[in-house]
Amino acid sequence: MFRPGHYGVALVLYAPVGGWLLALGHLTAAVAGGAGVLWLTMLPDWDSRLPFVSHRGPTHTLPFAALVGGVAWAVTTAVTAAIGPAIGVGDYAVGPVSVPTFAAGVGTLSVLAHLAADLLTPMGVAVLWPVSSRRYTLSMTTADNTVWNYALFALGIFTTAVTAYLGAKLLAAGTV
Repeated sequence: MFRPGHYGVALVLYAPVGGWLLALGHLTAAVAGGAGVLWLTMLPDWDSRLPFVSHRGPTHTLPFAALVGGVAWAVTTAVTAAIGPAIGVGDYAVGPVSVPTFAAGVGTLSVLAHLAADLLTPMGVAVLWPVSSRRYTLSMTTADNTVWNYALFALGIFTTAVTAYLGAKLLAAGTV
């Protein structure tokens, strides 16, 4: 899948999280999470910049998704521990969860969204590597199909708009 398709799938998968955060009254967290997912969703394709790493190899796996989430958690834990005492704040939160937990979720979801988009293509992905090199695919479209890429992007925008609307309605009604 190309960039627009990956962005669309990332938006579709993040939309329920963003809508939930919005319904709880955490607009900043909802927007920050969405921005983070969009920013990181292309991370697995950095494999094309690395020597000796095949495209859709180790960076297109569930272990890589866990690694990205773990690194996000570790970095934000270290940063919040370092700056918290300096500014007199001991416990950081993004919406209803801690900053490290939120960062880990965003990082993991970003990679999972990328994998989901690539599952649509005939090449598929070996999500269970290194346990298995079997590639999984739904073989619905080629990665370079412009119609599919922009349709997925439009679906992501639509899903985000609908969940933002519903989240705002729930917030206004005070039902969450």
